[in-house]
Formats: sequence, structure tokens, C-alpha cells
Amino acid sequence: MDVISYRPEPGEFAWTFGGVSPVRKVKPGDVLELWTEDCFAGKVRTPDDLVSRVIDFPFVNPQTGPFYVEGAEPGDTLAIHFISIEPARDWAASTTVLLFGALTSTAHTPTLQDPLPEIVWIYEVDRAKRTLTMHGARGEYSVELPLDPMHGTVGVAPASFEARSSLVPDAHGGNMDTPEMRAGVTCYLGVNVEGALFSIGDGHYRQGEGESCGVAVEGAMDSVIAIELIKGVATAWPRLESDDYIMSTGSARPLEDAFRIAHADLVGWLASDYGFDPLDAYQLVTQIAESPVANVCDPNYTFIAKAAKRYLPQGDPYRGARAKLRELSKTYSGSS
Repeated sequence: MDVISYRPEPGEFAWTFGGVSPVRKVKPGDVLELWTEDCFAGKVRTPDDLVSRVIDFPFVNPQTGPFYVEGAEPGDTLAIHFISIEPARDWAASTTVLLFGALTSTAHTPTLQDPLPEIVWIYEVDRAKRTLTMHGARGEYSVELPLDPMHGTVGVAPASFEARSSLVPDAHGGNMDTPEMRAGVTCYLGVNVEGALFSIGDGHYRQGEGESCGVAVEGAMDSVIAIELIKGVATAWPRLESDDYIMSTGSARPLEDAFRIAHADLVGWLASDYGFDPLDAYQLVTQIAESPVANVCDPNYTFIAKAAKRYLPQGDPYRGARAKLRELSKTYSGSS
């Protein structure tokens, strides 16, 4: 097991998936200790740091990477296991952003109303208590919320020489913004180019389902991941696996198409790795699926379709990659 620590310099961030040279070469079985900057590149620190003043678009959502995985080729699947995801600061920020969010006029859904005003909320983070505190910007109410760290953005380079903004979720992964992307979860991504070229970023100290205003509790993150490569197994859309669930994602507009993609992929997963006839899988998914909305604010919306393992027969998804990665995680944790 090789452990690689990497903290990017400000000029080393990636702002797209695809079209960026790799920062490091890694191999299956490696463990990576990574630092990621928040979606604002650390520029929103006080209530006066309005996004329209401090951010130069499109330089938002900086990614740590990309990493070139030795042996990865189109048609393979990259497995990324999150050993730990921990806040790197004792503060975090959330905001409203002009022409962005689910409940305001946007460039995609224009109206004649003025955009909502820009406001910044600075959260206090208590890593010892595992909490963060929201203080009302226009009222006296404060509330302590539990930490639930996750990565909003995980992805690989897209196919066909494309470069996609780090704000966009699609089949390559990207800005899916699902709270399911937390420690202990394994993410499966289809490889589209030689080396896969995967990146992560957009740490959220917590986020509600849907990410309604478009901005979670955004903060820098210290994360540890382990990687594995499944040769000759393709993955059309990003998938997640936890101890209790398998999960498929779909990202599109309109929202119902994201729902369809996620559920169709889950049906296909039950057929390919659990031995179901596709229509039997369709029937079972209809009765057991849990379908949280990841985001309804990004350029594409993201849905998650979850199937509880307790309702499934014994399966061996991705040739037991998750079990290997969990053992690697234990080895790392025991040696660190």
C-alpha cells in the first residue's frame, strides 16, 4: 500500500473535468491523502464577501486533481472509496448567488422578478462536538446542526475530448451534490479516457437534500481515499455503494429525466450483478426504491435511486471491489 499526500498550490487546481493535465500518477491499491479548497476558492470569509464581488467566473468549484490511474482504459470502472472526509477549518460559508438556486430567477428559468439579494452566512464549526452553528443573517435565531461532511464533486474526464465545467454533473460524475457521498461510501465511475483523470472537490460540511439555494455549508476538506480499478467492466452512470445500500445516479434536465436515468440504471445493476430478469428488477425497484433528490440547482439536476441490500440476494458487484477497498481502509487506519 502506497500512501500519497497531495495539497495543491493555488495555481494547481482544475476547473474542468477533461482538458487538464494530470498532477500525479497513481495506481490501483494506492491511498491518497488530499486537501480540497471550498467552492469559493477560499475567498468568501466574511458576510461582506459577496460572490459577485470576490469570484471571477468561471473560476468556481476548484478541483484537486486530476490523477492519472495507471492501467485505466475506456471501458473500465474506477472505484473510489472514501476512508475519511473531515473539515479542514473551523468555519464555513453559505450564500445566495445572483441568478442561481431553485427558488429564484435563473438563466435557465428566467422571470421578470428581480434576483434574490446576495447574503453570506458564516458557520462556526466545532470539530470536537461534531457540530456547526447557523446564525440568522436577518434575524436573531441560531441553531446547532450536526456535521455531515461530504464531497459535492467527484468525477473523471468525459469521453470524446470533452471538457466539462466543474459546476456540471453528468455521466462522468462531476458536481452531483449528493449527501450520500460521505465517508465509508464507495463511488464507481466509468473510465472514458486513458488514465481516467479523476478529481474531487466541493467539500460540504453538511447539505440538505436538493441543495435548494444552490450553496451548501461550503468548506475546505481533508479527505483520505483508496482507489481500485475494475478492468473490462463499464459503468454508464456513477454508482455508490455503502454497507446498507447500492445507489445509482442520474443527472439531467428536466428533473424527471434525472429520475428516469437513476432508476433505469438501478434496474440494470440488479440485472447485471444480482441475477434479476430486468422486469423483475423493475418491479422490485418500484417497491423498495428510496429516491432522494441530490440537487435542483446545478446546470443539470441530480437524482439518486437507492436499493437496500437487505432486500437483495447475495451479489458480488464489481468483483468485490468494495470489500478489497474496505480492507485497504482498515490497513491504512491501523498504520496511521
